[in-house]
Amino acid sequence: MALYRNFETEDEINQQYDPFIGRDRAAVLEQYQSQSALTLAQHPNWSSYNFSDSPEAYLDIYPANRENAPVHIFIHGGYWRALSSRDFVFIAEQLVPAGVTVVAVNYDLCPQVTMSALTNQVKSSVAWVAKNAEALNIDSNRITVSGHSAGGHLVGMLLATDWAAEFGLSDNLLKGALSVSGLFDLGPFPHSWLQPVLNLTEREVVDLSPLFCEPKSKCKVLLRYGGAEPGEFARQSQTYKEYLTQHGFEVECSAVSGADHFSILDQYYLSEGSFVRDILAFYA
Repeated sequence: MALYRNFETEDEINQQYDPFIGRDRAAVLEQYQSQSALTLAQHPNWSSYNFSDSPEAYLDIYPANRENAPVHIFIHGGYWRALSSRDFVFIAEQLVPAGVTVVAVNYDLCPQVTMSALTNQVKSSVAWVAKNAEALNIDSNRITVSGHSAGGHLVGMLLATDWAAEFGLSDNLLKGALSVSGLFDLGPFPHSWLQPVLNLTEREVVDLSPLFCEPKSKCKVLLRYGGAEPGEFARQSQTYKEYLTQHGFEVECSAVSGADHFSILDQYYLSEGSFVRDILAFYA
């Protein structure tokens, strides 16, 4: 009997959804942190704000040197149970000099909180940015978002948010969304090595899968995945593209040639990085 789609064992699911198989976790994290340290040295004028009562629910702001700047909000990955926003400072490397204020979201991790609580935290972080736009010297009419892996999933949940009903904000709050190696159907994870940490319920799999949620924030959506990633990452993005297209969204979905689940993030900090071009194009 299949556990998920045509996968009959946990090992088969892990082979597709655990990108660290065959990789040195410490080396990957060291590269992220090393690049982030270089970026931080170039952009020392940053600040941090808590957006809820939890000490782990904070936003790091890397400001552009301009008035009323457009803002890009980044949501880190780590499969909802690891890493922090400060491991990914490098995403500000090119965007800040280009005139975009970057906001990196940190959130509580599973199993300290449920997936539902984590998702609500991230939604609240975006609302906090919009409501504090004047103090942050940013333009609340030019908010874009992106996220990697688990962060890509959370981008999908932001697209499914009714900003007016839940937060009293504009329905058109988001001007563009980029999901990198995103996960839009949580169905495989209750049958994976992650379940003891995530503790996903059947209800959460339905309610927190962007593929099963009505998308509401009608903005341009870009879905990117690595050409060298396991095939399920491509399939998830392609399936989500079809779903959004059916709901009237403008969507682009494509592979970054040769990139794996980790090297794909180079496109944020390389001088000719494609994600930098993608994000800047949202504001054109």
